[in-house]
Amino acid sequence: MSIAAAGEPAPAEVRKRPKNRKTQLALAAAEMFCDRGYHGVSLDEIATVVGISGPAIYRHFPNKYAMMVHATRQLADAVLAATDLPDGPDPGQRLDQLLAVLARLAVEHRRVAGLYQWEWRYLTPEHREEFMVDLGVLAERLAVPLRGLRPELSGRDAAAMVRAALSVFGSLGTHRAVIARGRGEAVLRRVAWAVLRDEPATPAAPTTEYPEPEPALGVTARREILLAESVKLFHRYGYHAVGVEDIGRAAGINASSVYRYFPGKADILAAAFYRASERVAESTAAALAGATDDEDALRRMAESYVELTFERSALVSVYLAENNNLPEADRHELRKVQRLHVEEWVRLLGRLRPGLPVPEARVLVHAGLNLVTDLSRLVRFDRRSGMDRHLVRLALTVLRA
Repeated sequence: MSIAAAGEPAPAEVRKRPKNRKTQLALAAAEMFCDRGYHGVSLDEIATVVGISGPAIYRHFPNKYAMMVHATRQLADAVLAATDLPDGPDPGQRLDQLLAVLARLAVEHRRVAGLYQWEWRYLTPEHREEFMVDLGVLAERLAVPLRGLRPELSGRDAAAMVRAALSVFGSLGTHRAVIARGRGEAVLRRVAWAVLRDEPATPAAPTTEYPEPEPALGVTARREILLAESVKLFHRYGYHAVGVEDIGRAAGINASSVYRYFPGKADILAAAFYRASERVAESTAAALAGATDDEDALRRMAESYVELTFERSALVSVYLAENNNLPEADRHELRKVQRLHVEEWVRLLGRLRPGLPVPEARVLVHAGLNLVTDLSRLVRFDRRSGMDRHLVRLALTVLRA
């Protein structure tokens, strides 16, 4: 007779720790980082999602930063493994296979794709260099068949076009617009091909430092000086790396004096967001008001967005990167404003392309806008170089793909 049969309790079942627990934790962390921001997520919250206790995390990772590094490596490893295709005689066919793979990965990893935009903001120089090496390997895998297909391209031209195509794939992780998986893959693949078939324009030399923007704000009042200096600091170092003391020092006043103009650092960030939304609304209204028809309106909107992105680069960068750090009420209000701006583009695109489904139009708009802001981080803006005209044409290429 067994112990259980004799009326004794059966021994508790021993739960085995999954072999992939570390991968589960890194994936959950990455999804939460992209959804709520790196600093908006705690280790305990990550543990709860995975179904373990907070202290149990330390069996796998020493801290939250290590989780982000591991997640970034997982994303890079997945992309490099999937694009390690056998060589073939036809460069066009190989390039198409690579674009199909990247489109699939962009959809599959959409919830963690935002990690690729953070390498400059959160990773240490050592890990940033590691990330950039992996990105360089991926870019070269695309550039080789592209140069085989288009031998007239210089190596620099091909590299710039590949960077633009990768921005298209990365754009899917910057928004939440709903689109069916197969349709999303098809759109991204089609847009990437359009970008790689575009006319080349070699940009100015990439810079390790971000270009100093033109003055984005008036500086006639102390509040405006504080806002202007805060935007520069948030842009360069990230919101959480900047303290009120840093802002006061940059503005030439004591930290305590900052509170005479703003209740706190979050209120400064909110003010910057409202200022950016005003600039976007003003440039959009001006573009539409002067247009002769829808085609002209689309071109004018692209021109105004390119100009705004470069001439107000710090402001636009903060607007796109720091929304998770806004006070909740401001975050909801400003996200609504952002959606309305995108819908303005979508409606215009719908009138120009009546057969284009709205979900596809949204993906195209986000891809075009992301491409401009992404590439603006890599080049210095000089009208003499023609980069403004090239980016306008590239954005329109995406929208018309």
